[in-house]
Amino acid sequence: MGWYADNIFPHLMEWVMGKEEFQRQRREALAGASGAVLEIGLGTGLNLPHYPARVTWLTAVDPRPQLPALIEARSVGLSFPVEILRLDAERLPFEDARFDCVVSTWTLCTIPNVLAALAEVRRVLKPGGSFLFLEHGRSEDPKIARWQDWLTPVQKLVACGCHLNRRMDELIRAAGFSIDLLERYQMEGVPKPGGAMYRGRAVPTTTAMRTPIKAASGL
Repeated sequence: MGWYADNIFPHLMEWVMGKEEFQRQRREALAGASGAVLEIGLGTGLNLPHYPARVTWLTAVDPRPQLPALIEARSVGLSFPVEILRLDAERLPFEDARFDCVVSTWTLCTIPNVLAALAEVRRVLKPGGSFLFLEHGRSEDPKIARWQDWLTPVQKLVACGCHLNRRMDELIRAAGFSIDLLERYQMEGVPKPGGAMYRGRAVPTTTAMRTPIKAASGL
């Protein structure tokens, strides 16, 4: 999986995720980003051109940044500095309440300990800060959801750990967030098991982290 993940999968992801509909989705999801921003799961840097001018600094983390020359090219000419760190989201080395905004796009599906990562996101967000997310996950259609359960073991192999069947809204709430905007829809041009979308904004609650969700969320 190491050679495939480093040499084949990044190009496959760039080809698929770089298509126009994916770019449009990114523009809409990132429109509310501002201030000091943390992006978890940089990938090949496809989000970089879509951040608005209100962003003053971007820190991006990824356990294995992909196609670094392409990321560097996408960083040129931006109105804000970009700091890229080779880290996983389950253990962030930042102080509490550092960021105004955290962004995750097509990332929560892949993180092994997603609840730990979301707890870290909550920790590093300022009080009232925004967590902007654009994720695919478990469909509201029971027939599609059954297909997602069946296909997820294969998907994890070919897409480097990607789960098709995680209930993103439940996971975000379980990590101590309140979701104040949530759009659920089927993305056009994507096979139904992979196109059940969750797009929205969440803010940290003032209560302690709730009990983690287990099997029902496709963990």
